[in-house]
Amino acid sequence: MSNRKIVAVQLSPQASPRNTEDRWSYEMEGLRNIADILEIQANTPAEFGAGAADADAIITSWGVRIDREVISHLKHCAVIGVASIGVDMVDVDAATDAGIVVTNVPDVFIEEVADHAMMLLLSAVRRVKMVNAMAADGRWFEGRPLLSGVPRLMGRTLGLLAFGNVARCTARRAQAFGLHVIAHDPYVSELTMSEMGVEPVGFQELLERSDYLSVHAPLNAETRHIVNAEALARMRPTAVIVNTARGGLIDESALIPALQEGRIAAAGLDVLEKEAPDLDNPLLKMENVIVTPHVASATTRMRPETRRRAGREVALVLQGKWPRSCVNPTVLPRVPLQRWQPYPANRGPNR
Repeated sequence: MSNRKIVAVQLSPQASPRNTEDRWSYEMEGLRNIADILEIQANTPAEFGAGAADADAIITSWGVRIDREVISHLKHCAVIGVASIGVDMVDVDAATDAGIVVTNVPDVFIEEVADHAMMLLLSAVRRVKMVNAMAADGRWFEGRPLLSGVPRLMGRTLGLLAFGNVARCTARRAQAFGLHVIAHDPYVSELTMSEMGVEPVGFQELLERSDYLSVHAPLNAETRHIVNAEALARMRPTAVIVNTARGGLIDESALIPALQEGRIAAAGLDVLEKEAPDLDNPLLKMENVIVTPHVASATTRMRPETRRRAGREVALVLQGKWPRSCVNPTVLPRVPLQRWQPYPANRGPNR
């Protein structure tokens, strides 16, 4: 075994009774013979930074945030592997300043999240929470009058805030339901959207035209609370908002009164600003809001494949190669890593 060390953030205070190799078996599929796993038990960034000071790499998903303080402690770290699409648990700017590559897994569970986005959209539009309660409470004949005031999906407009992998999968599903899809993403070519039959629009137009708005942006300083009181005021009172990305994209202090006062019709939320939320959060009790507990990506495939991919990304860097998914590509010319291109599936090295 190499003397390199991979630091895995402990997601639970209670460690599994199994040995480390079994506990991290999926990550070790890529790291075996390259690195060892070192577990760090920490409740604060300072504690984690001290424990991880001599690590060559870090693998994280949730737990202690890898912020500038943690990164300042790292003496040899070459890569921070994030086992998630979102990387808001890492201060990417601080990592870039320190010459540390940050990787993620942007294409592992996109289909699952797109499925969940459509489920939340359909459930919110069709007021599933309300009509289910009516059926259970003996109010059988109240459901039809309620839904008689709800327009059918076909021909309505779905707006996508950001147009990354999950949004593109959501667009394909929405088009199959007869929805017209528009999208705003300043970092994606309009041609890319147009080729998928999606109409590119500006942010204000997105808000004003969307019958339904599905949020898919990454959470960072630019996008935090991008759906705020001003944005909500531009939306239609019949609009439905869906969020399967990050809770911090929506200002809940603005969303809650908008829903309560009928300025926004309904919402389907898989993520909230605080997770787990306080049980007195009004969003949990509203009839016109469906909340799921950050489960959009969860399937039998999700955790094993995500962990394998995170391990493989870190292994590439520790072997001196570029990773497949680099969040901060501007750091790559500054680090001694070799650019590589895998052979196509139908070709070998001697063909």
